[in-house]
Amino acid sequence: MAKAQLDSLDYKILKTLSTNGRKPFLEIARECNVSGAAIHQRIQKLMAMGVLRGSECLINPASVGYDTCAYIGFFLKDPSKFDEVVERLRAIPEVVEVHFTTGQYDMFIKLYARNNDHLLHIIHEQLQGLGLARTESLISFKEVFKRQLPIEEKQD
Repeated sequence: MAKAQLDSLDYKILKTLSTNGRKPFLEIARECNVSGAAIHQRIQKLMAMGVLRGSECLINPASVGYDTCAYIGFFLKDPSKFDEVVERLRAIPEVVEVHFTTGQYDMFIKLYARNNDHLLHIIHEQLQGLGLARTESLISFKEVFKRQLPIEEKQD
């Protein structure tokens, strides 16, 4: 994907939204010294360009019973089956991220399970039938921090 052509107003909007995605458009407009309609139009433009991909509320997994976070590297028996495996992973609600990677794994996923027994069930009952040669699992003890990318206007 080509880098989007953004101006200083776009960068101000992105920086504001990256720190508070729920900030009202009118507050952003006041901070940027433009109208609310201008902010609304810019945000729509940023979404249409694929710069903004929507908004989300972040749920603390442990607060809803998902105490185990795991990362699993896949070695596929047949790497030409990437698309099929991805579609089957979409059907597993506990899988929250899927990445094609360089290095030793063909794919790398992140999932949440209620506990280690639930994780083992997911691996045995749902992942093993995906055409995997083998997997390697890493369990995260604790997420220390998570943040958005820094948004800085490029100075040419």
